[in-house]
Amino acid sequence: MPFPILPNFPAAFVRLIFSTLLALCAIGPVHAQEPVNPKGAPADFVKAVSNNALDAVKQKKGSQTITVAAINEIVNQYVLPYVNLEKTTQLSAGRYWRQASAQQQQALIQAFKGTLIRTYSGAFNQVDSRSAFQMQPFRGDASADDVVVRSTLTQGNRPSVGIDYRLEKTPAGWKIYDLNVEGIWLIQNYRNQFAQEISQGGIDGLIQTLNQRNK
Repeated sequence: MPFPILPNFPAAFVRLIFSTLLALCAIGPVHAQEPVNPKGAPADFVKAVSNNALDAVKQKKGSQTITVAAINEIVNQYVLPYVNLEKTTQLSAGRYWRQASAQQQQALIQAFKGTLIRTYSGAFNQVDSRSAFQMQPFRGDASADDVVVRSTLTQGNRPSVGIDYRLEKTPAGWKIYDLNVEGIWLIQNYRNQFAQEISQGGIDGLIQTLNQRNK
């Protein structure tokens, strides 16, 4: 299945980003082994979600074919609770977010959500039995409201990849809203592409472009 990316967006980076995002995708509570505490230490939060999810993905992939419908369900139930999708979309849209109506903002969030879900379908193929996450020492202030947690993804015969998770503290606990893979921030890359689309067709043009690629 082709990746529903915007024109000129680096496909290899998209595949890499979402192969790492699989660490946030728990298949179901039956597989969970570590308790996830969004109000605990940020590094422990990421570690628990990542390890539980990666084990679950391996089991799911080994037992049946993963359909788009299954991916949609997985993301909605087990990924989005740990992600501030609205903030990710807002930061990706940059200054254009304030120019959008409330209706356009919600439509853009849903369109962007569809793009992320569709991209997951290809990322599942990147996980193998030897994929594993190693957390790096936490260097930030755990009492801060915005922190970065660092980790390394080992991928069998492929090179290891450094991954940074940017988290924000909310009343419900930590939420992930951005990723840095080998020095490339997800939001910054989408912001460049969003700006290009908006300059050509406005907010509605960007929404239409995303929705067309989500079909």
